[in-house]
Amino acid sequence: MSASKIDILIIGGGTAGWLAAGILAAELKKNSSGQITLVESPNISTIGVGEGTWPTMRDTLRKIGVSEIDFLVECDASYKQGTQFVNWKDNTESDNYYHPFAVPNGYFDANLYAYWNEKQKNIDFASAFATQPKVCHAHKAPKQLSTPEFAAVNNYGYHLDAGKFSAFLKKHCVEKLGVKYIADTITDIISDQEDYIHAVQTTQNGQLKADLFIDCSGTHGVLIKQHFKIPFIDKSDVLFNDRAIAVQVGYPNSTYPIESATISTAQKSGWIWDIGLSSRRGIGFVYSSQHTNQQAAEETLLNYLLKSGSEKNIITEPRTIKILPGFHQQFWHKNCVAIGMSAGFIEPLEASALVLVELAAGMIREELPTTRETMAIVAKRFNNTFLYRWERIIDFLKLHYILSQRRDSDYWIDQQDKSHQSDQLQELLKLWEFRSPSKNDFPQIQEIFPSASYQYILYGMGYKTTSKNILNDKKSLATAEKYFFGNRKLTELHLSGLPTNRELLQKLKERYSCNIK
Repeated sequence: MSASKIDILIIGGGTAGWLAAGILAAELKKNSSGQITLVESPNISTIGVGEGTWPTMRDTLRKIGVSEIDFLVECDASYKQGTQFVNWKDNTESDNYYHPFAVPNGYFDANLYAYWNEKQKNIDFASAFATQPKVCHAHKAPKQLSTPEFAAVNNYGYHLDAGKFSAFLKKHCVEKLGVKYIADTITDIISDQEDYIHAVQTTQNGQLKADLFIDCSGTHGVLIKQHFKIPFIDKSDVLFNDRAIAVQVGYPNSTYPIESATISTAQKSGWIWDIGLSSRRGIGFVYSSQHTNQQAAEETLLNYLLKSGSEKNIITEPRTIKILPGFHQQFWHKNCVAIGMSAGFIEPLEASALVLVELAAGMIREELPTTRETMAIVAKRFNNTFLYRWERIIDFLKLHYILSQRRDSDYWIDQQDKSHQSDQLQELLKLWEFRSPSKNDFPQIQEIFPSASYQYILYGMGYKTTSKNILNDKKSLATAEKYFFGNRKLTELHLSGLPTNRELLQKLKERYSCNIK
């Protein structure tokens, strides 16, 4: 390792490997400071079902230099503006709410909950202060055709085909960013006297040396688990879901609406995701094997498909995925960093998998150590940061379950057991009985989920916060009322002025076709 450059070897491709390669290579190419090589075995397939991103992906793609139109078309991508939760609260006919990607209008200026709770409770909290619930319900896009690439009228991320996204990133990284690609099988890990990795031995290319090794080998954990044997922190006592069954479903016709949000529908032993891409839907059932069996799970998924007539359009055989919820005790050990499923894996309830890859690769890029002394310091900071992030994600996901009023199965009853909830989450819930979640509850600068997200989930699920001590603040109430009526007008403007998801994606596809002729 020299003070002027650092060579990086990424073990494993897939979305995590190529996304990390792109984020790091864009920086190294700019500074001419080292080589990035990615090696993956041609005999190991990736899971490839993670189809949702956060709005952060827009900035990531922009920074690595891709065209948004190219990405949307080549990855069968569509726009995502949040998540709709169905049957999570009490399983009644009206049981649904949104967690949009926009902070509530007026969030920083007034106590919105106090006003809403007393004056506007006939409208769901998210719709009272954000335009996206009604925009998503109308299948509207988050922008217009004239809106520049990666810019937005409403904040948005993407739904995408994970396999096509990996291929798209691979092509861009190799052809545009100078990443060296090697298809080979690793047979051994060679360490030096200080137990740092010196090289990996491959079948056809001999030893591949580097200064920093990034483990993106998925659940195999070739470096972090198999070589370094870093302990795994099992969180199955908190997050019960340990299985998923996934299928791909075609649209019945070319005009069928493309959803603008991930639809998450709660079931007796888990929940079903329904994700609308431009060319198809991705649908899957995430469940607890302690509360149901494979056959019953398949029947639950089929019933969901039957209810919407989608069983006629299934284009893939159901695929079962095992989940061991949790993460490794350390993510960065010596000169090895685990990213993606090598670091850990939990159910995709709030689509946090890819944003963790973005954040991990981003921190490596910003803190890139050029000596072993600084690497040890950076590793410690990295581990502390991501341990905090994993714990907060798990708390946030658990919140969805413990707020539910469903008691129609052992699954939902068991979720209420406080022994399966962290002390911090229990303390916050107690605090939120008397005031709304605020930025003071989450001290990190780059929080995974801001306090606004907690408000959407709490009040979407019917959580009660006393507002008596706030109601006498007439100025705050007047401010909240101003934002409420302002949001109503803005919602009407968006509904009338924005095209549908399908309309905009079709026009962009036509523009793409013209560009490549």
